[in-house]
Amino acid sequence: MEKYFNDAVIGNNNITASFTKRGELIRLFYPTTDYKQFIDFFHTGVKVNDSGMIYLHNDVNNIYNQKFINKTNILKTEIVNTYFNLKITQTDFVCINENILVKRYKFVNENIIDLDINFLIHSKLISTDNNPVSGLCKNNALLQYMHDYSLCVFSKNKIKSSQINNSMANINEGQVWDKDYVGMSSDSSISYDLGILRPNEEKEFELYLYIDDNKTGLDGIEKTINRITKIDFKTEYEQTLKYWKKYFKIHDGLALNLEDNPRNNKIREIYERTILLYPLLQNSQTGGMSAAVEVDEKLTKCGRYTYCWPRDAVFITDAMDILNMTKETERFYKHFCKNTQSKNGMWEQRFFTDGRLAPCWGYQIDETASVVYGVYKHYLRMKDKKFLRENLKMCEKAISYLQKYMEKVIKKEEMQPSYDLWEMHEGVHLYSLASIFKAYDSMINIYEELKEDFTKNRIKQENVNKDKETLKEKKVQIREFILQNFYDEQRKTFKRNLEDDLIDISIIGLVVPFEMFSAKEKKILNTVENINLNLRTYTGGYKRFDKDHYMGGKPWVIATLWMAEYYLETGENRKAKECFDFVLKTSGMNGYLSEQVDNASLSPSWIIGLGWSHAMFIIVLEKLLEKGLLA
Repeated sequence: MEKYFNDAVIGNNNITASFTKRGELIRLFYPTTDYKQFIDFFHTGVKVNDSGMIYLHNDVNNIYNQKFINKTNILKTEIVNTYFNLKITQTDFVCINENILVKRYKFVNENIIDLDINFLIHSKLISTDNNPVSGLCKNNALLQYMHDYSLCVFSKNKIKSSQINNSMANINEGQVWDKDYVGMSSDSSISYDLGILRPNEEKEFELYLYIDDNKTGLDGIEKTINRITKIDFKTEYEQTLKYWKKYFKIHDGLALNLEDNPRNNKIREIYERTILLYPLLQNSQTGGMSAAVEVDEKLTKCGRYTYCWPRDAVFITDAMDILNMTKETERFYKHFCKNTQSKNGMWEQRFFTDGRLAPCWGYQIDETASVVYGVYKHYLRMKDKKFLRENLKMCEKAISYLQKYMEKVIKKEEMQPSYDLWEMHEGVHLYSLASIFKAYDSMINIYEELKEDFTKNRIKQENVNKDKETLKEKKVQIREFILQNFYDEQRKTFKRNLEDDLIDISIIGLVVPFEMFSAKEKKILNTVENINLNLRTYTGGYKRFDKDHYMGGKPWVIATLWMAEYYLETGENRKAKECFDFVLKTSGMNGYLSEQVDNASLSPSWIIGLGWSHAMFIIVLEKLLEKGLLA
């Protein structure tokens, strides 16, 4: 069964782990946020008295309640088994200074009879022909190992029994036993005897997941496990708690001070989760931003998400600047963007967060334009000219590439077609041209900010002045080209491309963020009227474009917040708040925002915890606060 929804995410700089709303660990990434993922499944359960396996994540008699500890990435899942009246509180956290996932369980017997509890783990790793997984139970630990890594599962308690091979045959009966200590199986089981739990009595049990890169061999792994079992994890828990609370305090960039009511509580919840999600999506070494934690490794519904799209990351880093994550933003531009830029000045579609090229199916010209825009946007917030100097050559290379592209567009010469920002249509797109317009404008402003740097170099100064004038002319040229080719006089609306007449939310890019046209210009107002007629759903959310079929063509959080941002530009504050409130009421549990929303249930329907959705939320939230609309 595919697991498409990450309801909760925890981690540190090296480990990212995701869970279902019932507390099931479904993904475990190491040593970066996007590579690699180890878990096929990791099931835990209990055998109580003479019962079979009671899976903690899936039993008809279980009742669930899940939440994060306030302002942290520590997850608590409460599981009450009503048949045995056994209450289990599962606490999951990743240590800050150790690459260890800790699973702490507290058992409370709320029954009137004694409960004999046996705790079971059934773990299966992703195994391939070129990287097969085997199992080894030795020295009180289960090692599931492959060529490059081993996942080690152990506790300070002693293992009662283990089964390396054929666990599927008897695990449902709560049976774990076989004679082999090693075997060629990708799934294996272990169990722990927790003993008798008397009425009203409680017990605690801790389980540790540690990933080793196998460089020190089996002896080295055993030494590390022995060291880990001596760690005081109560202290580690307190350190993790303090770390995240301090992290939140440092990055509380908007300093929300809202009165206590359900609407404002939801705003605070999404705001808090955004701050705590971003460090789990960013590669701390390179600055690359994963779009989301992966949901579809087998490509059954999409082309995967756990990659870094430069365009997406530009909007995410703008939100990060608002949240005082300025060093992280600079790392993205100064390291990731510089190292991933092609010699010709462009950026490819997407990358692994370590900077290696990810699987692609084309290129998008707005990826390149967005980076230049993002560099100047960051400067406007920070006013750091050193940052501009460090990224000047990178931006100049990008502008050179964009100019060559535009020359072919204007002349209508044959060229390599670019995908639109939705990655579904190849051709020449309005949003893409608007992004190039803004890139030109940003480059002009960068030159202006650095003009004093060129006074000592006459040739450079002359070239810069010439380039500025050229870019000013080309801005006018793009605007005229758009007015001549992308406005339908009969329908009184802008067109998204040169090939079809479908109305598209991305047309709003002409106003926000690229500022090519004013929000109240007649042609824009006509277009917005068409957008509302064709893209606004009965629930108040907005679709991307007419006849969108991806995942059913549902409303997108990004699209709806885009309209909120537009209405804030026009001063239509009531409409902006309606769009914003749609996002509030359709957010997922724990404060995550999705990519799309189901109209019928008003719940997330695809990609929970999308970085771009959270970015748009922060960007709009800042503007609402500036206008005093959340008092």
